[in-house]
Amino acid sequence: MRIGELARATGVEIETVRYYEKSGLLPEPARQANGYRAYSARHLERLAFIRHCRALDMPLADIARLLDFNDHPQSDCGDVNTLIDAQLARVRARLASMHALEAQLAALRARCREPHATQECGILHELVAAAHGEACACHPAPGRGGAGHADPRVFAADAEAPERPGRCDNQAG
Repeated sequence: MRIGELARATGVEIETVRYYEKSGLLPEPARQANGYRAYSARHLERLAFIRHCRALDMPLADIARLLDFNDHPQSDCGDVNTLIDAQLARVRARLASMHALEAQLAALRARCREPHATQECGILHELVAAAHGEACACHPAPGRGGAGHADPRVFAADAEAPERPGRCDNQAG
C-alpha cells in the first residue's frame, strides 16, 4: 500500500508517517520500481501500535522502548510495567493539577455571580490583583489555603479570600 492508504487506514497524517520513519519508530518501506514507498501489513500494525500509544499520551521515547520490547518477545516485561507505571504517575499528576485548576477557576467564578458592567466584575478585579502580584481568589497568599505548596499555581481555592471592591457576587461586603 502507498503512504496515503497507510495514513487513511490508521488515521495518521502523511507527514506524521514520514516523521515516524525519520525518527526510527517506523521502518523504511521498500520502494517500488516507480520510486513510491510500498508499505506492508507490518507497517500498518506498527503504525497502529504507535497511534494507540500516542492516544494514551505516551512520549515517543517510551513508545520506541515498547516497540523494542515488542520486537524482542523474549525480554522481561518488568521494564514494560515500569514504563506504564511511569505514564500512570504522569497522568495522575496531571489529574491532580487539573483538579487544582478546577478549584481555582471555581473560586474565581464565585467572584461574579450576576452579570454587571465589567468595571464592577469581581473576576476582572481578581485577575488584575493577581497581575499586580497580590493574592487573589484563585491564588491565595501563602498561609491562606496554599500552605505546603511550593508552586503558587497549585493552590486550592480559599473560600475566605479577602473581599475586593467591585465584587459582583451580590454578597454584602
